[in-house]
Amino acid sequence: MRGVLAAALLVGGLIAAAPALAQTPPATIADGVTIHTVDVGGMTAAEAKEAVHDFAATPFTLTFRARTLQPAPWSLGVKSKVDLAVSAALAASPDTNIPLTVSIDIDQLRHYTEKLNNLLSREPRDTHVRLSHLRPHLSKPRDGYRVRQRPTRTRLKEAIRANSRGPVAIAYRTIEPKVTRSNFKPVVVIRRGSHRLYLYKGAHMRFRASFGVAVGQPIYPTPIGKFTIVTKQRNPWWYPPDSAWAAGASPIPPGPGNPLGTRWMGLSASGVGIHGTPDAASIGYSASHGCIRMRIPDAEWLFERVEVGSTVFIVRA
Repeated sequence: MRGVLAAALLVGGLIAAAPALAQTPPATIADGVTIHTVDVGGMTAAEAKEAVHDFAATPFTLTFRARTLQPAPWSLGVKSKVDLAVSAALAASPDTNIPLTVSIDIDQLRHYTEKLNNLLSREPRDTHVRLSHLRPHLSKPRDGYRVRQRPTRTRLKEAIRANSRGPVAIAYRTIEPKVTRSNFKPVVVIRRGSHRLYLYKGAHMRFRASFGVAVGQPIYPTPIGKFTIVTKQRNPWWYPPDSAWAAGASPIPPGPGNPLGTRWMGLSASGVGIHGTPDAASIGYSASHGCIRMRIPDAEWLFERVEVGSTVFIVRA
């Protein structure tokens, strides 16, 4: 009987002790302990991991000119050793700072900077000319940019290893346009119907001079459009074109009888050019086979002020 009673008392004691074991509080981190800049003092391991994970997931801040980007750490190849830091914090003395170590996936970081280059780089934009109200107007040029990927990766690595979130300035180089308003070549506007040629020059395309010209006959009209001067020749030879009106003609050397005068400015329109003419009486009329004739002194003056690559607008006005 006494044995049974003793057993009952032993079992009852174990049952009574069980709740006390279940209520043992989890281990906490000592007061004043920090992981990098995160205060984890008094936290459990689970609470500390959550707090440090929140910090580790904070986006980076990158700047590029007037733009701001905020990529997630994983996109840069960053992996924070949160579990390792929390384990060290649990064993640390009060007021200890535990570093948060990180690793970097270099391939992922390289991939990200390549994406930055694709996103942010742009080609320079040259100045172009358009005709408005019979006058040339120049567009505004624009710089281009290229992301300097290696220096940008270096800056990002430094920020990652310091557990800094930036801002990190993206390294880039500026690419200037080749053609700007300041170096744009002179522009010629030929008003076919008015038999006039106009020259404009400079960053603001200021009017410089105007001359009477002869243009093509109705059967051989001077073409309408936007062209460029592709060749310039002093004292040119005249060679008969492959056309019925020139059948049987022979080349004519430079000299007083040359139908091109003393200067030839060939256009990107096949067989068409601006040139002098010994037939000054044809100026002001539609008398040529498609070319633009000028008085010989006028053609010589213009020749010195236009360039290969100069734009020539021919309009109906």
